Amino acid sequence: MRTIALLLLALLCRQPSAAQQREVLFETTAGNIRIALYDDTPVHRDNFLKLVGEHFYDSLLFHRVIKNFMVQSGDPASRRAEPGVMLGGGDLGYTLEPEFRLPTHYHRRGAVAMAREGDRVNPERRSSACQFYIVSGKTYSTKELQAIAEKVDTATCGQAKMTSEMFWAYRKQGGAPHLDGQYTVFGEVKEGMDVVERMQKTFTDDYDRPVDDIRILRATVIK
Repeated sequence: MRTIALLLLALLCRQPSAAQQREVLFETTAGNIRIALYDDTPVHRDNFLKLVGEHFYDSLLFHRVIKNFMVQSGDPASRRAEPGVMLGGGDLGYTLEPEFRLPTHYHRRGAVAMAREGDRVNPERRSSACQFYIVSGKTYSTKELQAIAEKVDTATCGQAKMTSEMFWAYRKQGGAPHLDGQYTVFGEVKEGMDVVERMQKTFTDDYDRPVDDIRILRATVIK
């Protein structure tokens, strides 16, 4: 009986943890970025893993970079875009249902979220199938956060409340709190925020596109 019990224990130890997050590595011309995908946003997680597995993101540009805010990629038109061309309108012909998971996941520094069309044409706030962004953001004062919290509360009909944990994360670490409850956060950067910060320093044109292309060389699932 003891032998069987030890054998069962050994087998259990080899099982992958149910809480283990899937991770994706982006190798870019600016450096590597490793992100973890959340299991409680399964629609976004599975769609993202599918696109990575199909090599969709390979060769795409980070076509939108805004200092102290975010870097964005995933436009299929960016793969062969000529210099100076405005990007950001490309998609895959379908959208994803929103998966807002506040206060567990929010737009703190390092958050990975899906872009989308604006509320006027997209009142359900469905996500783009492929365009995503990584938040760099900035820190905020107490007064600024109080004002942002009121605006977000109004915009989401009271569904997105800023908790004390969120408040202090935005005060000390930074992020983009004005997007909470309106864009789906489905992952976070585990390694490579220094790469994101390096991207933020690049010179951009009037469309927020880097003048010198920043390209995803390869995206792979590593867990």
